[in-house]
Amino acid sequence: MKSKRNFMFGSIALVASLLVAGGSDAADKVRAAKSVSVAWSFIPLEVGFEQGLFAKYGIDIDISALTGDAKLQQALTSDSVDFGLGSGPSMAFAVKGSPVIAVAAFAAEPRNISVIVAHDSPIKTVADLRDKRLAVTTAGSLTDWLVHRLAVQEGWGVDGVKTAAVGGFESALPLMRTKQIDGIMAATEAGYMLEERGEGKVLVGMEKYAPKFHTHVVFARKQLVAEKPQLVERFLKGFFASIAFMKANKEKTTEIASKVLHQTPAVMNRTWDYEISMLETDGHFDLEAVEVIKDSFVGMGILSEKPANDQLFTTKFLPVKP
Repeated sequence: MKSKRNFMFGSIALVASLLVAGGSDAADKVRAAKSVSVAWSFIPLEVGFEQGLFAKYGIDIDISALTGDAKLQQALTSDSVDFGLGSGPSMAFAVKGSPVIAVAAFAAEPRNISVIVAHDSPIKTVADLRDKRLAVTTAGSLTDWLVHRLAVQEGWGVDGVKTAAVGGFESALPLMRTKQIDGIMAATEAGYMLEERGEGKVLVGMEKYAPKFHTHVVFARKQLVAEKPQLVERFLKGFFASIAFMKANKEKTTEIASKVLHQTPAVMNRTWDYEISMLETDGHFDLEAVEVIKDSFVGMGILSEKPANDQLFTTKFLPVKP
């Protein structure tokens, strides 16, 4: 009996010592936000959380969703979040004084964004969009830029298609239903959902209008980059490990995406097929794509001249190698 008691006490002591040791290596709490809630391309956050990929790099992630790029930049500026998933064009905020910098690019051409119209809309072709009004999230957002990009590419001038900044997809849908707007520039998967319900249809995908592009980038607060570079590095490793997992595991990705986005597996499988190729694996910035974004700043009057690369992003953590 004595030896058994000693064994039990020894086991308890061992567990206690392991708990103490684990406490000393507790994961860092990180707040990450998505600029919109409906985008499949932002699912790496949830995939990484559920698969323990952020935890592998000592990251305890808290995930939230906002209603556009402007709201994301406000949250980063106010130190409400540490990292943000937003659009390439919103790198302009850094030039305008936002204490934020892009630390990695993770989505190329905008396959994930389309013009969506109602199922009974008189708009049947792209040509029918001229002088119409499309809902976008916020002024200066990716959806806003793409409307003007489409208009310019079609030869109608920068204002050949009008925009209405109404917030997220949830705010835009009732306006389309009541004919207050002619369509929505929104997530392609949202269009697939409306097609499945018989409420809407995808008119055209935006990859046609920006084949060389950085649709989405990872933002971080400049203070975090300066003071905790190892934390930034570990977050990025977890994030790109999540993308690698998504590319190799369609079924599990669809399971997680269906739950997070409240979509059917059929819609999420269709989305994976169409959008998975746009996700990048190491965070690199393509200089041709960057130049397209810079040109857009001047063309849309967001900036008076093209900024230097280091005003928009840092390559300090690139390439990311999980």
